[in-house]
Amino acid sequence: MSDDLSPLLSTHEVSVRYGGVRANDQVSIEVGRAEIVGLIGPNGAGKTTFVDAVTGFAPHTGTIELDGVRLDPVPVHRRRRLGLARTWQSGELFTDLTVAENLAVSVDPAGLRGLVADLGRRRHRADARIHEALSLVGLEAMAGRRPGELSLGRQKLAGVARALVGRTRVLLLDEPAAGLDTEESAEFGRELRRIAASGPGVLLIDHDMTLVLDVCDRVYVMDFGQIIAAGTPSEVSSDDRVVAAYLGSPVVP
Repeated sequence: MSDDLSPLLSTHEVSVRYGGVRANDQVSIEVGRAEIVGLIGPNGAGKTTFVDAVTGFAPHTGTIELDGVRLDPVPVHRRRRLGLARTWQSGELFTDLTVAENLAVSVDPAGLRGLVADLGRRRHRADARIHEALSLVGLEAMAGRRPGELSLGRQKLAGVARALVGRTRVLLLDEPAAGLDTEESAEFGRELRRIAASGPGVLLIDHDMTLVLDVCDRVYVMDFGQIIAAGTPSEVSSDDRVVAAYLGSPVVP
């Protein structure tokens, strides 16, 4: 176990190849406790591939550590149990289940089939972990509603809550603000700050630069599978390489 000043998540020279294409090329990043770190870049830069590698869905070289524990040889399900969780670009909520039941799918080791069978016998009650996750994203009052009854912004937060269930220590968010309007994105950012303040480290991938520059403590920029810049939001948004590769013009944080 490492001390509180060391990175919670760290990668060293992580590379992913698909045939002759190197989707990630020696990517090294760090995410600390209670820290929100952005990972931005053009479409096709390799950001989602990197999350796939970190969470075990893509074969990779290099090293990945969670609080000092090497994850390279660890399969997907064990990485999740160790506290590494992610969301996906596409919606992952089951529309025929309530918000609490969607979270229960992640909690119940029997999975969805076991949950549905259980619901056929008795009413499912959210346990302490489900309540805690919903509380972190401000959705306690929505536990009994189905996803279709929620705004898009709250559906996104429900997806984050599902990833938080189970003592999550690092949360990797892949374009969670996609489709949100300005107000919804601002609300999402506020909730994200609350989540990070409770302890987990957060790696945020998103094209909403207002969100990224507002909530992130540090930002990495990826292009063609490589990290081309890293620093505070102010430093990154004015970096000539970042402007040329992604932003097109400097962004004022």
